Amino acid sequence: MTRITARRKIIRVKLGESSVIRDDVLAVEEPLEMRVNGRSLAVTMRTPGHDFDLAAGFLVSEGIITTGEHFFTARYCAGATADGVNTYNVLDVTLAPGVAAPDPSLERSFLTTSSCGLCGKASIDAVRTKSAFSVDEDPLVVDAGLLSTFPDKLRAAQAVFEKTGGLHAAALFDGTTGEMLVAREDVGRHNAVDKVIGWAVKENRLPLAGTVLMVSSRASFELAQKAMMAGIPVLAAVSAPSSLAAEFATEVGMTLVGFMRGSSMVIYAGDKRIAQDALQPVD
Repeated sequence: MTRITARRKIIRVKLGESSVIRDDVLAVEEPLEMRVNGRSLAVTMRTPGHDFDLAAGFLVSEGIITTGEHFFTARYCAGATADGVNTYNVLDVTLAPGVAAPDPSLERSFLTTSSCGLCGKASIDAVRTKSAFSVDEDPLVVDAGLLSTFPDKLRAAQAVFEKTGGLHAAALFDGTTGEMLVAREDVGRHNAVDKVIGWAVKENRLPLAGTVLMVSSRASFELAQKAMMAGIPVLAAVSAPSSLAAEFATEVGMTLVGFMRGSSMVIYAGDKRIAQDALQPVD
């Protein structure tokens, strides 16, 4: 069966002191080939675990499915190697009858790495996938004090990061109560988000109105696009957003918050959803 962590002998060096040889725990990174109805769609580098969620979320992000009923079955392919061993690294998803198969133009022309969820897109136009949901009219208003508690809640849920220090994380929160609905970890920040969205679509929760997507990394365009595809109105990040993420959030009516550190945060788009009496513009 797949492993989430692995042990490796390391040499720890500190200048001026003797080197130390010991075991260390690393996060596993392995390829996952995702097939749809028997046809290869993409290969991504991921941390094994919640692979069905990853595949379901990926299909939502690509505009292929929008409900749990569309995700009919999923199974690991036996005999993926020459000697017939099941590596648990090839996953075949069967779509429900009547659900259109992915357009061939969506197939990735090369490997998607753990740092890039858009690598291999045939064209930049294909990136701006049309969503079945709109976030612009979502009436959610999040209290800034409540929002500021989300990074610590996410950090507390990062069990594998605690052992390895080498994983990204994403979590979905109820924007009104602050309840954490689900959290996922992965070597790829885009995979962590897909795992969260995949859990939600399998639970038939889409669109994710009234929720906040919290990520432990920077907020790139690809994460904003994935949030939009799932109908998530607020994307919050521990680190900085990219310029394209901010432009995209403004364009679709999403709220984008970055640099969440303690009681401070920076709002880059959609400030109407952040409630704070003392909120003042700064130069």
